Amino acid sequence: ILDSVHKAGKLVLERQKSMSYLPIPGSPAYASAVQKLMFGEGHEAVTSGRCATSHTPGGTGALRVAADFIHKQFSKATVWLTQPTWPNHPQIFAAAGVPTKSFPYFDAKSNSLAFDEAIAAIEKIPAGDVILLHGCCHNPTGIDPTAEQWKKLADVVYSSGILPLLDFAYQGFADGIREDAGGLLAFTRPEAELMVCSSFSKNFGLYCERVGALTIVAKDKAAAETVQSQVKAVIRANYSN
Repeated sequence: ILDSVHKAGKLVLERQKSMSYLPIPGSPAYASAVQKLMFGEGHEAVTSGRCATSHTPGGTGALRVAADFIHKQFSKATVWLTQPTWPNHPQIFAAAGVPTKSFPYFDAKSNSLAFDEAIAAIEKIPAGDVILLHGCCHNPTGIDPTAEQWKKLADVVYSSGILPLLDFAYQGFADGIREDAGGLLAFTRPEAELMVCSSFSKNFGLYCERVGALTIVAKDKAAAETVQSQVKAVIRANYSN
């Protein structure tokens, strides 16, 4: 257990005054901290109020809430996964009734990112579908796009009318907290919409605590408020709060 986690746990016990329910999406202070860690201090998406963040049972819980949200709001959408991907990804979406397909990502012969093949495949994905990308430390290959490739991916995804969903489970484990957010920031453009599933199991060592979050970045503050009400309905039907 990290020393910082030990100290934080003691502070929580000393300061906690209630064991009552939190709001359905969790603590607003937690949501603020999640956004600050992911996007950095003063990012436009945060200061404009475009982010709707909900506390979830780990990154897996965030993915399931996202899957249920997609099933409810985009009933005809398919989620496109990298080939290969984390083995639990297709199972989570299948359980929510969301179909999945794959696109090329890894070139086994050269042990590298099959970037040209990925771009060619993404350009053929129908508008309105969802693409799931690993924010950093791609699981299981460990191979991530470069900064230039992230920008190109974002250009193609948005020009094709695809909704990006980033699984951001390893922030800080590749090159650093800020450096590992490069892919996320490449997608976080003014008025652009995306979804982010984050986990603190790895970087805080909080595996058994199941600390995660689902953040949806909407086009504006009003849309974020509407989205949050829809996410709350999904959470309420899953685990209450």
